[in-house]
Amino acid sequence: MIGIAPRFVERNSIKFLKRHKPEDWLSADSRCPHQPPRAGSLTDLPAREGTEDGQVAVRPACPTNGDRSQPRPAPGIDRSPLQLPAKLYNPYFPGGLLAYDDLRAWIAALDRAGELKKIRTEVDPILEITEITDRVSKASSGGPAGGPALLFQSLKGYPGSQVLINQFGSAHRMHLALGASSFDEVANRIRSFMDVKSPQGFLDKVKMLPMLGEMAKFFPKTVSTGPCKEVIKHDNFSLCDFPILQCWPRDAGRFITLPCVITRDPSSGKRNVGCYRMQVYDPRMTGMHWQRQKVGAEHYRQMLRQAASLDTSHSPAEKAPTPRSGAETWEPDRDAMRRAVDIMARTSGGSQLPEGPLPPGKMEVAVAIGTDPAVTFASIVPAPPDIEEYLIAGFLRQKPVELVKCETLDLEVPATSEIVLEGHVHLDELRTEGPFGDHTGFYSLEDLYPVFHVHCITHRKDPIYSTTIVGKPPMEDGWMGKAVERIFLPLMQLTIPELVDIHLPVEGIFHNLMIVSIRKSYPGQARKVMNAIWSLGQAMFTKCIVVVDEDVNVQDLGEVTLKALNHIDPERDIQFMLGPVDSLDHASRLPNYGSKMGVDATRKWAAEGFTRPWPDEILMDEKTKALVDEKWNELGLD
Repeated sequence: MIGIAPRFVERNSIKFLKRHKPEDWLSADSRCPHQPPRAGSLTDLPAREGTEDGQVAVRPACPTNGDRSQPRPAPGIDRSPLQLPAKLYNPYFPGGLLAYDDLRAWIAALDRAGELKKIRTEVDPILEITEITDRVSKASSGGPAGGPALLFQSLKGYPGSQVLINQFGSAHRMHLALGASSFDEVANRIRSFMDVKSPQGFLDKVKMLPMLGEMAKFFPKTVSTGPCKEVIKHDNFSLCDFPILQCWPRDAGRFITLPCVITRDPSSGKRNVGCYRMQVYDPRMTGMHWQRQKVGAEHYRQMLRQAASLDTSHSPAEKAPTPRSGAETWEPDRDAMRRAVDIMARTSGGSQLPEGPLPPGKMEVAVAIGTDPAVTFASIVPAPPDIEEYLIAGFLRQKPVELVKCETLDLEVPATSEIVLEGHVHLDELRTEGPFGDHTGFYSLEDLYPVFHVHCITHRKDPIYSTTIVGKPPMEDGWMGKAVERIFLPLMQLTIPELVDIHLPVEGIFHNLMIVSIRKSYPGQARKVMNAIWSLGQAMFTKCIVVVDEDVNVQDLGEVTLKALNHIDPERDIQFMLGPVDSLDHASRLPNYGSKMGVDATRKWAAEGFTRPWPDEILMDEKTKALVDEKWNELGLD
């Protein structure tokens, strides 16, 4: 969804965290005795009449198994206004804002800030919510850009349910979600941690105590239970109980569009939280659209490799030690490696069903829907695989994310989630997924993806369904992308120190265009920067990179267009390369493989073979500008 992934965090900040673990200084679970109590969250709606233990009294028919248009009795429900948290001020959170404990506290904060519109007119989750939200997010007159967040409280076929959408759909709401007055405030916090040096002595360690104490607040902690366990269903459940949207007319069906998908690295045991759309196939089965470059897909491929290389006589990656020079050493199992190479080649990295058998096996997957804004945002950031998104969420909210164990899986999910789906994907099962109206402004085409089988659902009483839509920009995801761009610039600068600024225009849908300004110090440096960007995780999918000098404001597209097009000789300054491209790129010569373009729009040097004079830019002298400033009011031109 978002197109820059600074894998180099692993090589910088994470090294410090590994060398100086906060638990060596302060307990990650420690809490200041003077810390104010957690702010109250929204008052839970009462259990529906005629239900037991929060079970749904009337289940709407599955979109593939019934007629939704038939009227259904509406159980009694309290329609009183949402209750506000007891406190919205938290001195321990950046800017004194609240670290939202759950989605309901976040909704209440939006309500108080005038950023929420409650819709009580009945609307249909099939297409109608999308059309309303699209109009709101693109409204250009009256009110701030992006429109308000929307809470739909009367849904056709789903009495008593509520849908939240467009929660991140403006710069101001993104600031609120991150607990900051600006994106630069969060970026500066990151810079402060990047500047930390290893302590050289006892006094240095003492001086680091405050920062280590702050770092201790980032790490997640496991609690015994949480609101997401208010209702537990091991059977008699259906995905059709929830008002899942069909967004666009030619979508293949309903899609869960804002899930936090939790998987575990089968080698390291580290958890990953990603945001991958999920097409609903039937009441207990969905697609799992983790694109090839996503970490969840890599966990799937790792399990596929391990299953293919499995040998009953030894472990998947090793065999019996072979004595060498008087010492025992472990040699890799070449046969197992060959089987792993073969399964990757035959399945095109787990994306095709080849001739011949596939190794059996299951991969555990949990899905949290309706998490607090920091966790939701962390699920879409391009974090390196070795940094857990729960840690990033803790950094953003300045307090640990509380986790609970799943009922049926060896995975942990946010304790305050509105809805949790527990299940698995089979290693030998793929199914057609799509089409889906995507953030490119076009439908992404049908393709094969793993199938998610749900075998348990837990949720809060009367859960609020959190979702988003994507399509032609500008939409909600554009504001999330801008936040990623600004917040992760300092991390890109660690690996590319000459980088001054970057801009991902919303019309470029994040991965089609990146404009970069640099401090040019040697010939060919612009091309070096292009290749460096193409080596950074998800940034490898950037279709076009334009590099300009540091005196160009990359946020001003007019200035970039004027100077870039004036400064290039197309044959000399444009380079092409082949490599991986985004799965959503419908124009590439092959799925996931195509060409990319880099444009060197910097001033050319004699050392680069440019021997002609370079003209000066037209600018008025400062003396004349000052004289006109003095006369401006008299001129009456305002």
